[in-house]
Amino acid sequence: MSLYCGIACRRKSFWCFRLLSTYVTKTRYLFELKEDDDACKKAQQTGAFYLFHSLAPLLQKSGHQYQAPRHSLLELERLLAKFGQDTQRIEDSVLIGCSEQHEAWFALDLGLNSSSSINASLQKSEMETELKGSFTKLRKALFQLNTKDASLLTTAQALLRWHDAHQFCSRSGQPTKKNMAGSKRVCPSSKIIYYPQMAPVVITLVSDGTRCLLARQSSFPKGMYSALAGFCDIGESMEEAVRREVAEEVGLEVETLRYSASQHWPFPNSSLMIGCHATVKPGQTEIQVNLKELEAAGWFSHDEVTTALRKNNPYTQQQNGTFWLPPKLAIAHQLIKEWVEKPSCSPLPA
Repeated sequence: MSLYCGIACRRKSFWCFRLLSTYVTKTRYLFELKEDDDACKKAQQTGAFYLFHSLAPLLQKSGHQYQAPRHSLLELERLLAKFGQDTQRIEDSVLIGCSEQHEAWFALDLGLNSSSSINASLQKSEMETELKGSFTKLRKALFQLNTKDASLLTTAQALLRWHDAHQFCSRSGQPTKKNMAGSKRVCPSSKIIYYPQMAPVVITLVSDGTRCLLARQSSFPKGMYSALAGFCDIGESMEEAVRREVAEEVGLEVETLRYSASQHWPFPNSSLMIGCHATVKPGQTEIQVNLKELEAAGWFSHDEVTTALRKNNPYTQQQNGTFWLPPKLAIAHQLIKEWVEKPSCSPLPA
């Protein structure tokens, strides 16, 4: 009996540990807030808010880095009152995460036309003076944020943009209504539920064994080269999308393929970047650039890429006229770094 009790107690402790693990409890807490409007509204009482203006986050400069200040519900209510805004505007906020202690984090855009308030958007300059910060374009600031803030702000911007663009039902044409957390919108007329979506994009670093292929679009910052990327077409698998994009953009045929990792990317309209390594057929490495897609493309040696990875300041490279690579936070950087460390690829299914 004592042995049985000992086993039972250990089992009980094991399951208690499982139920109390930080990741599980955070995930289930966030799920509750997404599904229960009352629970989400209650979480706002002790939560924190990141502020945006026309999709640009409020940031404060600290040395060479940006920091994203957070505001309590009370501070936000006082701010809105000072600028003659109804506190009902807070219902436009979206849930973007929580701490290990279950402090919920929200994002609110004060520059977009409010769907829950008759008041117009707040003036940017007046807000910046009051908040002692600046509303900075996320693309400009992204690589000068710490990893946590970068992840939260990209999530926030994507959600805020989606809600701003999906305020009407595609079936009935009637206004849709967001839930408190912003995890969905519902059409009261047609009863259709709309969920935020991401577009799948394959981003592929092509190699011929000793060199990797890097390319640039005209929209890239001067001197920056990256991996090939393109949206997946309807009906395509990831493998098919990689093969097609490489053929379309540089006229090469992929022989082997290996998946690496994925990343949410907020620009221009929220994508899921699916990172891959690919090799081309031996003896078939002549690039034929599709100028409708790319500005330039070329093969780069291991030494050239290794040297570029060591450079800390890409803007210095621009001035020196040398090429530079996407910053560390981008999945393209990860793919290039992996290639330098000599990854291998698997055969591509026929």
